[in-house]
Amino acid sequence: MKILAVETATTWQSVAILDERGILAQHGQEAGGVHGTLLLPTIDRLLAQAKLQLRELSGLVCSDGPGSFTGIRVGLATCLGLRAATGLPLTLVPTLEAMAWNVDTTNLICPLLPSRRGEVYWAVFRRGVDGCLEHVLDEQVGTESDFVRSVREPTVVFGAGWGTIAPETQELLSQSGRVMVGSAHLFMPSAASVARIGLARLHRGEVVGEVVAPRYVQRAEAEIQYERSGGLSPVARRQSRVARKTAERLARGRRRSGA
Repeated sequence: MKILAVETATTWQSVAILDERGILAQHGQEAGGVHGTLLLPTIDRLLAQAKLQLRELSGLVCSDGPGSFTGIRVGLATCLGLRAATGLPLTLVPTLEAMAWNVDTTNLICPLLPSRRGEVYWAVFRRGVDGCLEHVLDEQVGTESDFVRSVREPTVVFGAGWGTIAPETQELLSQSGRVMVGSAHLFMPSAASVARIGLARLHRGEVVGEVVAPRYVQRAEAEIQYERSGGLSPVARRQSRVARKTAERLARGRRRSGA
């Protein structure tokens, strides 16, 4: 099973193509709010690198947040558009869960991401006896004080959100033995991790239906404005554009091959 995975929940955009044996192609870059410009060209480039056509894939995987509202919408709408054009199954993976997947420890695992309102997103996991991740605390959004109150036993912390915690608070938590800071390579979400979780979900038949909502945790201003206007949401608009462009590309490919 070959799958395409997309991670756009932060300013760091990551795309990977993977099968059961490993990564076939991957690329990460700083997107800085221009995910919509960079994502489709990156997907095209990686498919060419892996010598694959979209129709040769078995499924799509996308992280659904929490994180950057714009990034999440672009990634999700792009994958929905690809699904609409190809019929490929799609599964979603929470961003914080994908980040936690990389950490192997007997302690609790707590990835953090910054929120645009000066707060942080976090969740807490532990490794089960079977090696799978178990939720100890579901996705949260709150202040630095809220986060500190939730840390009650030795926990590995990491992610860009940890860098927004005040240095004196970081030092206090570290000296108390309640936190250990994870390695620097863990701080960026990875499409490869999203893909590995998503691959198992696709094997189990866990795919999303027609109604798909990003995991914002807190409501996006764009969605509030959408409700007020009664128009199409940003996700729906991009989904339609991607589906149309992908269908046109597939049609051109069939004409070239004489199909």
